[in-house]
Amino acid sequence: MFVNRRHFLVQAATWGAAAFATPGVFAEQLVRTPRQTEGPFYPDEMPLDVDNDLVVINDAITPAVGEITHLTGRVLDVHGNPVKNARVEIWQVDSRGIYVHTEAPRRARRDVNFQGFGRFETGSTGAYRFRTIKPVPYGGARTAHIHFAIDKNGHRLLTTQLYVKDNPNNERDFIFRSSRAARDRLSAAFEPLPGSEIGELTANFDIVIGETPEDRERDWGRRGWWR
Repeated sequence: MFVNRRHFLVQAATWGAAAFATPGVFAEQLVRTPRQTEGPFYPDEMPLDVDNDLVVINDAITPAVGEITHLTGRVLDVHGNPVKNARVEIWQVDSRGIYVHTEAPRRARRDVNFQGFGRFETGSTGAYRFRTIKPVPYGGARTAHIHFAIDKNGHRLLTTQLYVKDNPNNERDFIFRSSRAARDRLSAAFEPLPGSEIGELTANFDIVIGETPEDRERDWGRRGWWR
């Protein structure tokens, strides 16, 4: 049975408020999530719907084609503290390998039921949640991936990409190969969602940022740079 869109959005808000409620639990600094290129297809015209459910647009009845995936994670600083009020954005190709960008190749053939881009603002736990599809390869050179951007207070904190763990195409992807030792920190397992009757998947991807705008402002104040 297909999950009702409104139910998912309410469930996402509840989940975000309840999960990961213990800040600063890490004794040592976490390793930062590596930066990756934004690529040329960040939407140049935003879709009418930009929420965290990419599978159904507004109140449409027909869902996007693809393996529905519940993508979750946290945005943390290097000390393990949750980063609240951060805007998490994702964008990716549809099941046919086409972006929503107006100049994307083969755009006329794209799945019009796939949102292609979504946003979510973290709460006090730093958690985010999206419902999307499992990524597929793009063109002949790129392996399956999802683009991520993290913003806060108008500042871009990180741009990166998420890959499917153990995907054999990863080693042929020039951007994935460039990450070298950091590859594990850019990959997540896409696994069956327990209890799903329609074959949904789940994936978890925690994002560690090195510095927040508040950190920068405190540093400037201590060093007297504000003068």
